[in-house]
Amino acid sequence: MAKTEKRRPPIEKKPARGRKLTGEIAKAVKAALDKKAMDVVVLDLRQTPAFTDFFLLCSGQNTRQVHAIADAVEEALRATKVRPNHVEGYDRGEWILMDFFTFIVHVFTPQTREFYSLERLWGDAERIEVADDDGRRTQEGGRTEG
Repeated sequence: MAKTEKRRPPIEKKPARGRKLTGEIAKAVKAALDKKAMDVVVLDLRQTPAFTDFFLLCSGQNTRQVHAIADAVEEALRATKVRPNHVEGYDRGEWILMDFFTFIVHVFTPQTREFYSLERLWGDAERIEVADDDGRRTQEGGRTEG
């Protein structure tokens, strides 16, 4: 008989401080923040067995804002001649996934984000702190913390 393995609860990782995002992922973050995206998080997946390097996760208050955030990200990256390889969920607007090969942008409504809980599923990934233009960390609900 196989021995049953017990899983340990995931270790709560602290956000990486002092680390600047650069390139296309930074442009995507800025575009999302410009549309007032809430709870913006970047997960560094390079040390995990993932199929991409980064996840950009953010939320809009409703499907209209989710569409606006996704459109802004695509427009900002199109200016640098970068287009998503694949987009899913745009029609429904509850979870838009945009695959840019080295990173994936996930734009959610709050309820959908809570239901799928990607931060928990990818708990081994390093969480990179994201700040708005004033250098304040973003918090859920669009509030910022000084």
